[in-house]
Amino acid sequence: MENILDRFLRYVAIDTQSDDSSESQPSTAKQLNLLSLLCKELQEMGVEASLDEYGYVMGRIPSNLEGVSSDGPLGCIPSATEGKDRVPTVGFIAHVDTAPDASGANVKPQIINEYDGGDIALSGVPGLFLRPSEFPEMLNYVGQKLVTTDGTTLLGADDKAGVAEIMDAVQYIMTHPEFKHGELRIGFTPDEEIGRGVVKFDVEKFGADYAYTMDGGEVGELEFENFNAASASVRIQGCNVHPGYAKGKMRNALQIGMELSSLLPSWQRPEHTEGYEGFFHLIGMKGSVEEAEMTWIIRDHDRARFEQKKETILRCCEFINGKYGEGTASPTVRDQYYNMREMVEPHYHIIDKAVKAMEMAGIKPKIQPIRGGTDGANLSFRNLPCPNIFAGGLNFHGKMEFLPVPSMEKASQVILNIISEYAR
Repeated sequence: MENILDRFLRYVAIDTQSDDSSESQPSTAKQLNLLSLLCKELQEMGVEASLDEYGYVMGRIPSNLEGVSSDGPLGCIPSATEGKDRVPTVGFIAHVDTAPDASGANVKPQIINEYDGGDIALSGVPGLFLRPSEFPEMLNYVGQKLVTTDGTTLLGADDKAGVAEIMDAVQYIMTHPEFKHGELRIGFTPDEEIGRGVVKFDVEKFGADYAYTMDGGEVGELEFENFNAASASVRIQGCNVHPGYAKGKMRNALQIGMELSSLLPSWQRPEHTEGYEGFFHLIGMKGSVEEAEMTWIIRDHDRARFEQKKETILRCCEFINGKYGEGTASPTVRDQYYNMREMVEPHYHIIDKAVKAMEMAGIKPKIQPIRGGTDGANLSFRNLPCPNIFAGGLNFHGKMEFLPVPSMEKASQVILNIISEYAR
């Protein structure tokens, strides 16, 4: 049997970076390298598994319970009406892609066998250190085995830690027939990091009543609230003339774009917000005097405030057009996903089971909102309630990413405990 750390190290050696500029599904063919491997590994363990044309791996483990049924979805009927002779079908999902923010190629993990609380040298970049003075949460893991980057790439714990945890739990189930469980579903997806993770995911084919994504951060995290999310792109049309003769004629699209940005509330930027506070985040600006384009992401947990933020962008563009002429600022606002709370909360027993599962593993649950998104949000709005559970990593998407190995082990145990709770 393979231990969870070795499994994780095998997975991070495979480059699976997604590409938001690609129109294909999955966005990069290299993601299929890991997806194909996972499908094969599931099959070799005895799991009924398949990989479809869109890059979704789906696995089925039949129930080994006697005298109960787990055939067919419940249609998300609350637990109070499920009946004692019906065990829900439960799924566990993780994504294989890594973020475009940093390279995921040629990852060279460092193993710190017993972290002493000091600075950790990242060997791939001279003078680069992972320091608790900058990341004080490191001190929560003194004495534990850590995996870090070498400073040249991200690590890929988001979400290959989640992948490894699910596969570790599956390995245990398939090698311990005495472990009692209902019908189970396993899912691995591409392109979560670019917001397209489950766009073509066949929920009906997956066949779960409830599911959990293993895609959170620190040990104990349990999340069923996330941002409502939208993107806003604004094309700025300027007018370029020779700067020596520009008075009264030039309209500098770059300067107008900066003015547009200044109209948005500065206290509602990511660097000034926390908890349930939403934000406007300028993520791109390109162009010239003649024409420019600016791109924001808009986030808020509260639907009403979310709608207000979208309206604020539009009103700021109206102001610019009133000042510089109609057509100067042309906005396009698109919704991306919504807060899953409204879809999960009516089935709060799935949160209760996750809490109990963590407590059984000696973990204090940390129920908190996600200041981001998750595949589970989109799945929840497609009638698959799907909260998010910790995968254990920290400092995702960059060279300072690290992963405490005991957190992975705990996550795998939580999966098994959840399964046991549903089988009672």
